[in-house]
Amino acid sequence: MPKINLLSKDIAELIAAGEVIDRPSSVVKELVENSIDSGATSITIEIKNGGRTYIRISDNGCGISEDDISTAFLRHATSKIKEKDDLEKILTLGFRGEALASVSAVSKVEVLTKTKDNRFGTHYVIEGSEEKIKEQCGCPDGTMIIIRDIFYNVPARQKFLKKDVSEGNAVAAVVGKLALSHPEISFKFIRDNKQGIMTPGDNDLYSAIYAVMGRSFAESLIPVDYTYGGIRISGYTVKPLSASPNRQLQNFFVNNRYIKAVICTVSLEEAYRNVIMTGKFPSCVLNIEIPPDSIDINVHPTKLEVRFSDEKPVFDAIYFGVKNAVMNYDIISEKKEEELPVIPQKKPDYSVDVRKIVPEYSKEDQVTFSSEKKKLIIDSSDKKEEIKPMISPVYEEKTEPPLKEEVPFEEKGFKYLSKTSFEKKEEPKPIPEETRYEEKKVPDFRVIGEFLKTYILIEMNDELLIIDKHAAHERIIFEKLKSEDNGFSSQLLASPETVILTPEQHTVLFENKETVENSGFTFEDIDGNEVAITGIPTIFDIDTAPEVFCEIIDKLSENNNNTSVSLLDEIYHSMACKAAIKAHDKNNILELEHLAKQVLSDDNIRYCPHGRPVATTITEKELEKRFKRVL
Repeated sequence: MPKINLLSKDIAELIAAGEVIDRPSSVVKELVENSIDSGATSITIEIKNGGRTYIRISDNGCGISEDDISTAFLRHATSKIKEKDDLEKILTLGFRGEALASVSAVSKVEVLTKTKDNRFGTHYVIEGSEEKIKEQCGCPDGTMIIIRDIFYNVPARQKFLKKDVSEGNAVAAVVGKLALSHPEISFKFIRDNKQGIMTPGDNDLYSAIYAVMGRSFAESLIPVDYTYGGIRISGYTVKPLSASPNRQLQNFFVNNRYIKAVICTVSLEEAYRNVIMTGKFPSCVLNIEIPPDSIDINVHPTKLEVRFSDEKPVFDAIYFGVKNAVMNYDIISEKKEEELPVIPQKKPDYSVDVRKIVPEYSKEDQVTFSSEKKKLIIDSSDKKEEIKPMISPVYEEKTEPPLKEEVPFEEKGFKYLSKTSFEKKEEPKPIPEETRYEEKKVPDFRVIGEFLKTYILIEMNDELLIIDKHAAHERIIFEKLKSEDNGFSSQLLASPETVILTPEQHTVLFENKETVENSGFTFEDIDGNEVAITGIPTIFDIDTAPEVFCEIIDKLSENNNNTSVSLLDEIYHSMACKAAIKAHDKNNILELEHLAKQVLSDDNIRYCPHGRPVATTITEKELEKRFKRVL
């Protein structure tokens, strides 16, 4: 066995520092937490080059005395813990005594600090855990710490840092979480000489959310304030109709400390069961106030994870708190009243998609609009009801609309574009010889009709062919997407669609800009983490595109930005599924015939991208057996 050596102080310091500091955002988190604990009411964070070359944290807190400044940079030096019993009642953010020691071990640190009782402040410089300068100076009350050249003495660690924009976004995410957890403190974040986040510090959580997350997100929230079993849940949760396509906007805090805990996510989503669409996730900013002796926050060096002594009361408190807030919220208030459309005098009654107005009614209910009464009349087998619509529906004549031949079905995906968008004028691409339907031997067939507005019934030879129209169209679009070698054709939007991203999503988007643009989306960076979608693939309408845009970002994030063939296939799966016609969609006979022709002319269209069969057959002999014509 090799000889066991005692590590030198320098090496031990670097190893210990690596448990707490792994990137600039870690430095910012640790130092800002110290500023909060110092009683500061105003904190300024400034970074340059993503924080790798320059970080400045300034606060108006209690400051550090000249006698304590050297001790503060020693490992396990803290003012928060004196006895072992103190570990059971921790209310401060920093308490391990590792932040300053870890930061000084891997960077060049300069401090200007002054306590309220002292006439002079202290100027202190320490580099690589080695003290360089300690002298008196004039400075305001509080502390300013400047960090330069992080990992200057550990080149191997520098190689693991990401691009400046990615590191800067990580810092912005940390500052945002701290600002949300402490609305009583005014935070100011400066990034490469440009102001980013700025909160008022008025002790109003909604103001902090508005400043950090933006107007759109703030306006989608409803308040939560609930106490159960000695645990208080306060903050905001999202309106059911504003649910997000991912969990990125779920923010949980325990005693004003940002944490990640599965039990919190599970209880939140359980509270929204049956009130949001499948595939959507609730967003929130919730603080859990719980007795300190009921939790253990010392389970991880960064204090991000937390362990509850009993998870059930925490689950119940979040569940009932959010459930009550959602159930007490009047969902109709989400729908703004608009002027009713002008109804043609000769055609007073129009059919309306009941799902857009009254979700609780079934798809089979007959719904008409009476221009005389200006009400919706819903007639089902067990009830007849008249209601005044709260939003303007998209009216559709009962008579079959004329087929729009000017745009091929395969280019539109059987969907017409939104009125707020228009297509790029491009020369049509010639169809390759091998894909011309006229050149293929397509057997004679006759579309009989549809079953449940989901399955196309086709008579072909001596068989009854049944095609799942969604699965078939999804595969057709999927194959078309894969065949686009030079990217997909886009349609420009007359009115760009704004999407709010998290800092992490923003980073992934711009690190994979070419991949996203090749999928047919064009976009521009607006401010902070807001992005304007200026163009969308021609296969989508304006209502579907933003959701697919966010799903593409999430898939890139989940796969660590790996744009392999398998990942691209996943992106194409998602795009095809959203663009394809759906079960219960209304299609005329010409559209059904066109879809059937595509299925019969392409051997690749046998299974949907998820592996489900596209079509099945019932032979004449099978039918004769069922009707006992043959034995």
